[in-house]
Amino acid sequence: MVSEPPTRVVVADDSALMRRIISSALARAGVDVVAEAADGDEALAACEHHRPDALMLDLSMPGLDGIGVLRALRRAGGRPLPVIVVSAFSPAQGARAVDALAEGAFDLVAKPRIGESLDGFAETLVRKLRAATDAGPNTAKPTPPVAPASRAIRSSVTRAVLIATSTGGPKALAAVLPKLPSRLGLGTLIVQHMPPGFTRSLAARLDQSSQLTVREASGGEMLDPSVALLAPGGRHLRLAAGGRVTLSDEPEVGALRPRADLMIRDAAQVYGERTLLVVMTGMGNDGLDGAAEIKRRGGRILVEAQSTCTVYGMPRAVQEAALADAAVPLNELPEAIAAEAAA
Repeated sequence: MVSEPPTRVVVADDSALMRRIISSALARAGVDVVAEAADGDEALAACEHHRPDALMLDLSMPGLDGIGVLRALRRAGGRPLPVIVVSAFSPAQGARAVDALAEGAFDLVAKPRIGESLDGFAETLVRKLRAATDAGPNTAKPTPPVAPASRAIRSSVTRAVLIATSTGGPKALAAVLPKLPSRLGLGTLIVQHMPPGFTRSLAARLDQSSQLTVREASGGEMLDPSVALLAPGGRHLRLAAGGRVTLSDEPEVGALRPRADLMIRDAAQVYGERTLLVVMTGMGNDGLDGAAEIKRRGGRILVEAQSTCTVYGMPRAVQEAALADAAVPLNELPEAIAAEAAA
């Protein structure tokens, strides 16, 4: 039996300590760190020389920074290189991390803070690296056949819109939200898996380009057809009776906080058939349990089609469970959502 060759990675960070922490975590997982780089120019040179499977990239580096590296990689063309941004989080860094996703970064990992365990950081780092390299340059992977979903329909019922997404979600949201009408159904709730420090910047960026008002949820809001509320990183978004939004610091569920399943189940209990769930690109199966509750109560479910997903994980789980009413390519989702929500 021939074993798979180890994943080959370049680690770029201006901190020697951080490079050592990242490289050690990867090495313990059997990853081959082929080079380390202290700035953007060194990172590009290492990638050109070693042709790695992925790049771990800091954003704040002397000379050419992380955003500059991402732009240079895109200009160079050739084989797409998955890039995981490993960054500290402040309001400024949060905004730059969202910029990095817009420039083509695959995903984000928070640097460990002083006093935090390195085990969780290492586990997250390796998990996201595996997802990035598994996705590969062609993000649509062959899958066992599933029953085709029916098409979206124009609804006679006004529905609350629930969006669940993870890896690749910021770019998918940037493609969908600006094309939605200024008033949508009963209101919109979004769970995007991101660490604390990023979601406010993401909401601000989406708000600038959208007809809907997009903002990070603060708790206490009522659903509003003109507003899309984004779950804050590190907190669960819940929905109380009457449609009032609450935020919870309950423990992570399946290593996730926020967990979309919690929001979806709450909304299904409050609105019943007046719910529309949209599950977009992301690894894992968050949204599956919630989708079952939506279906049980007569709501509608759309999933992003495999052909446009960065990672066909979350939508696949829902579709393979025969819960999706329609599988829709990203460019067609805004029209489908508006129709289903009875905007």
